[in-house]
Amino acid sequence: MRLPAEAADEAARGLLGWRLTANGVTVRLTEVEAYSGLGTDPASHAHRGPTNRNAVMFGPAGRLYVYQIYGMYNCLNVVCGEEGVAAAVLLRAGEVVDGVDRARERRPTVKADRDLAAGPGKLTQVLGLDRSAYGTSVVDGTGPLTITPPPAPIPEELIESGPRVGVTSAHDLPWRFWIKDDPTVSAYRRHVPRRRTGTPAHGG
Repeated sequence: MRLPAEAADEAARGLLGWRLTANGVTVRLTEVEAYSGLGTDPASHAHRGPTNRNAVMFGPAGRLYVYQIYGMYNCLNVVCGEEGVAAAVLLRAGEVVDGVDRARERRPTVKADRDLAAGPGKLTQVLGLDRSAYGTSVVDGTGPLTITPPPAPIPEELIESGPRVGVTSAHDLPWRFWIKDDPTVSAYRRHVPRRRTGTPAHGG
């Protein structure tokens, strides 16, 4: 199976409903966020060109770009652009559909199952992944995470979009997509700049 190399926003919409499986847990994607490439999206980590950290964003499609925020949370992004053109989709939230007991063990303080993977750091945690997954494939079975399509795409009328979260630039670009009325979608909070050094909050 191959992921299509598409524009970031199109790829993000198309990933809703896909299944993510790693380390005994499967999550159905309910929320994603798109980031484009060189010179076109100031919120993207690839905006200023390739570096050692973001090199995987420049292709090929179907590999993981993993980075850490606030020194503690890891975020998963699936590369989706044509080779040489940086683009990625941040996997923001989902519903645990298999391996719920194991997901609860990884997030023991969560009271409701709908909150197990309701945010990018939470999703990564329930899947048991960290930065060692950087650059691995999600489509050929060689990496720790595999993704599979749903039986049918999510209908367009059930997909909503809005501002991105956790970025200081282009945060009003409506490139965050989610499944309408799904209880596992993360709560939206408009970004408030923080006085921190290091990696920006989100921005695949």
